Amino acid sequence: MFKDKKTRNDLILGLAVIILAAGIWLVSELLKEDGAFAVVTVNGVETARYSLDTDAEIRLESENGGYNILTIKNGKADVVEASCPDHVCVDQRAISKTGEAITCLPNKTVITIEGEEEADIDFMS
Repeated sequence: MFKDKKTRNDLILGLAVIILAAGIWLVSELLKEDGAFAVVTVNGVETARYSLDTDAEIRLESENGGYNILTIKNGKADVVEASCPDHVCVDQRAISKTGEAITCLPNKTVITIEGEEEADIDFMS
């Protein structure tokens, strides 16, 4: 089928890399847990924390006068409107799993999903 071994070996290596990458992605997706909170950070400072259990629509104001409208519905957080010119944050899908994020660079706003707060453990006692 292939005229030389190098082409065949390159194809085999390429397919192996693709299969490995797909496997790693699948495992990481399966290990993600449902989140409990949408955490809002503006200019690197946490400004609010909203439960994903309660439906809400919140206007998030940024320091530059811009805004984002965050909607929490059916356990998912989504930016449905923004004052930024590119609307990349609005075009992102709704998020609900721990570690997922929606970022609006012009408004310096990041919404991340976090799980239940773990109890603080004092290892010093």
